[in-house]
Amino acid sequence: MSRINGFVGRRNFLKLVGLSSLSIGTIIGCNSIISDREQITIPETNPNPNPVTANEAQRRLIAGNKRFINQNRQYPNQSQRRIQSVAREQYPIAAILGCADSRVPPEIIFDQGLGDLFVVRVAGNVASTEAIGSLEYSTANLGTELIVVLGHKRCGAVAKAMKNERISGNIGVVVDGIKPSLDQNQQRRDNFDDVDGNENDQQGTDEVDDNENDQQRIDDVDGNNNAEIANIRYQTEKIQKNSVVLDRLIRAGRLKIVSAFYDIDTGKVNFIEQNSGVRSQNEE
Repeated sequence: MSRINGFVGRRNFLKLVGLSSLSIGTIIGCNSIISDREQITIPETNPNPNPVTANEAQRRLIAGNKRFINQNRQYPNQSQRRIQSVAREQYPIAAILGCADSRVPPEIIFDQGLGDLFVVRVAGNVASTEAIGSLEYSTANLGTELIVVLGHKRCGAVAKAMKNERISGNIGVVVDGIKPSLDQNQQRRDNFDDVDGNENDQQGTDEVDDNENDQQRIDDVDGNNNAEIANIRYQTEKIQKNSVVLDRLIRAGRLKIVSAFYDIDTGKVNFIEQNSGVRSQNEE
């Protein structure tokens, strides 16, 4: 199999993950029509000759973020020797799906170096088809065993989605990828209210003015980052549900996908429990 600077050609990569007749994007878009997920194959062994486990990778990220917060950075893997080494091949310890916000550069906030992180960035850390395809490449072809979906405090893209205003240009596509997370968050709140015995309050809900709904969304997240965290969770779930390749790697015990929240005021990264709240990295 031909390999150039650590990359396998597109044709060989598709063969590697068992998709020689269909593109990754096609598989993601048509995931619902695949009747037998077992037909999708993954490499028998990790392509990385010295694989780093998901737990170890997460430990390194936590340690690096602590160094960043304490202004005790090591600036690892940034020497001339490292440049030459990763020019030949790359085996990143983690893949990051993060927001494109200029205040959230993963290599800096995790104190990592060249070739350490496979970073995919898009406004709102949206799990688009292209983003998921990139994550598949990192895991199936480069042997990365940890994916981190990284959102942050006061995300502008999430704020745009909350306003529910008409948006010109391609940013509307990004915002549309965030809105379902806000709807899910509101549904969780509605379900919680139902348990409280407020069924009668549901009458006439459909007649509530859209502007009032938008204001309620804003009120719900003031001071506690609910919208950003809901979006992080939603994008994490979307990755898992919309990639056969990643699903196979998870079931094979060779991949872990986690969620994380970055506080732009303090520089601290907290990892998020999917079914509960935010857990401080210091509890690790």
